[in-house]
Amino acid sequence: MQNFQYYAPTKVVFGKDTETETGKLIKEQGGSRVLLHYGGSSAKKSGLLDRICASLEKEGISYVCLGGVKPNPRLSLVREGIELCKKEKVDFLLAVGGGSVIDSAKAIGYGLANEGDVWDFYAQKRTASACMPVGTVLTIAAAGSEMSNSSVITKEEGWIKRGYSSNYCRCRFAVMNPELTYTLPKYQTASGCVDIILHTMERYFSKESGTMLTDSLAEGLMRTVMNNAKVLMKDPQNYEARAQIMWAGSLSHNGLTGCGMTEDWASHQLEHELSAMFDVAHGAGLAAIWGSWARYVYMEKPERFAQYGVNVLGIPMDCSNFARTALQSIEETERFFQALEMPISIHELGYDLTEEQLQELAFKCSNEDKRTIGGFRVLNREDMLKIYRMAK
Repeated sequence: MQNFQYYAPTKVVFGKDTETETGKLIKEQGGSRVLLHYGGSSAKKSGLLDRICASLEKEGISYVCLGGVKPNPRLSLVREGIELCKKEKVDFLLAVGGGSVIDSAKAIGYGLANEGDVWDFYAQKRTASACMPVGTVLTIAAAGSEMSNSSVITKEEGWIKRGYSSNYCRCRFAVMNPELTYTLPKYQTASGCVDIILHTMERYFSKESGTMLTDSLAEGLMRTVMNNAKVLMKDPQNYEARAQIMWAGSLSHNGLTGCGMTEDWASHQLEHELSAMFDVAHGAGLAAIWGSWARYVYMEKPERFAQYGVNVLGIPMDCSNFARTALQSIEETERFFQALEMPISIHELGYDLTEEQLQELAFKCSNEDKRTIGGFRVLNREDMLKIYRMAK
């Protein structure tokens, strides 16, 4: 086990009707003038925004609204939000939605608290020294951004999707009412469940030893998500299943399942280029790419994949041949994705890519051949291209 620091300062308020406490939570943080940031019309139609606004007004908190956040949130709206907040003298950012809305709010927070172009942080040109405080009312269990230190933004010029991480952007509070996820489309629910599992896998597939406790936490989380995802495919308004998935989404990405581990994140980096180029749902893109990544790298430590198969999927261990059990684990995971009606190839995602497009994906993923990705196995541009070809 490696040395590690664990930091998870977000206050979680979990359960039914908790969105009515939003105003009080913002007041606790010293907020007086709020940007209410959200996505499309669902928050309005459901009455959620009205309930939140009433909560703000009850505490004497004024607010200004900015909707329009899209999946794979856009830099142009972030810049619009920065200018609006400066004009309106906003001192607190409230994200009402899922990971895209939260990530957009975090980026606005960086832009308000630091001089210069906010994209510089995502382009790794400089480091943030602060972030305007952010809170969230979560409506989608998926990205885990409500408790993570990360934010991912898409720049329309060149369609480049990049992430930036620092503890400055961690949400001050996260309001989580599982009932707010009842009306999510089946595809979005399934995509979110895949994202939660992959956030755990990116930490779990490591060459570290002596990580029994962290392994057990990760394995329990993945089993919980897989079991309850199947429940939600048949019963989308099952409160207990929604609650388990929502809490798992937060724990999968707040650092807990990575304590003492060397993390990987190659599948996420590979998928980011897919969703930047084609604007696909992030979880669906991960399902389409993961199996090819796993087959490309599993021989680095096949016993790790075998352990996953035994402890998460219930596959019998073949102690004479870890590689056989590892491959069975990969195949069984893909069958689980298919049970959720998720794709397991780029073709099933809806795209038949040319060699030129595959080359472009690898070129962008490698930052124009200037970086490698991955921790379980370090991947260069040629490796990335081979995985994209396998996933085709």
